[in-house]
Amino acid sequence: MPHSLRVRLRTAASAAALMAAASASQAALVDVTVTVQNLQPANSVAFAALHLGFNSGTFDAFNIGEAATAPIISVAELGSGAAWQAAFAAADPGATRGTVTGRLDPGMTRSATFRVDTSVNRYFTFASMVVPSNDLFIGNDNPLQYQLFDIGGNLLIPSITVGARSVWDAGSEIFDPAAAAFVGTSSMRRDQNSVVAFNFAELAAFNGLTTAAGYTFNSALTADSDIYSIGFNVAAVPEPGSYALMAAGLMAVGFAIRRRRSDATSGRAATV
Repeated sequence: MPHSLRVRLRTAASAAALMAAASASQAALVDVTVTVQNLQPANSVAFAALHLGFNSGTFDAFNIGEAATAPIISVAELGSGAAWQAAFAAADPGATRGTVTGRLDPGMTRSATFRVDTSVNRYFTFASMVVPSNDLFIGNDNPLQYQLFDIGGNLLIPSITVGARSVWDAGSEIFDPAAAAFVGTSSMRRDQNSVVAFNFAELAAFNGLTTAAGYTFNSALTADSDIYSIGFNVAAVPEPGSYALMAAGLMAVGFAIRRRRSDATSGRAATV
C-alpha cells in the first residue's frame, strides 16, 4: 500500500476515533427537567425556592445533631440560600447548581431545566425553607443519599417524595410566630444556638395565623403526610459537534478511497 494512502487512512481512523470519543462525552450530557410540587391541600405549608445541585457527592451542608452553619441557615431562616450556593460552589466547583425559583404554595407546581454531565455529577442535593416557620427546612443531610444516575448515565431515581417527618429544624432561631417568615416580622428574629433536628410538629403552632399569601394557615400535617415532590425528566442533548466530526471522518475516508481507485486506474492505464 502506498505510503500516502496509509497516511490518509490513519488520518481517517484518527478522525473516527475522535468522533467516537466526542460522541461518548456528549452522551454523558443530558438536560434534566426538575419539577417540584407542593403536595399539601389549601391553607397548609408553603415552600421557598428550591436550591439544588447535581454533583459528585462531596458537599455536605448540615448534619443531624450538629449546630447549623451559615450555608443551611441561609436556606432555613429566610430561604435565600446565598451562603448555601456559595459553599456548594467552593466544595464542588464542577457541580451543576441552581434553583427552581418562586414560592411554592399548596398544590402548586414549578419546574426548571439543567444541563448535567452524568459522568461526574451523579448525585442530587437539595434544600428549601418550609413556611411559615422560623427555621424549618427540607433537604438531605447525606450528600450520597440520592444517586440519580448510574455510571452509564441512566436515571435511577425518577422522583423524590418528602414526608412531614423529614422536616428539619435548623435550631438556629428561637421559635416565635411573631418573628416567623410568612406570618410574622423577620426583624424580631433571635438566635437559638441549638442543633439540627427533625421537627414538623412545630408547624401546628401557626394554625389560625394569616399568611403573606392571604390565607388562614392550617397545618393539617401528620408524620405520614407527603408534603413535597421532586420529579426528574431526562432528555438527550443534541450533538452538533459529533455530527461535524462524523462528516469530517466520512469525507476523509471517502477521499482516501477515491484516491486509491484513481491510483489504481492510473496504474492500469500506464501498463496498457
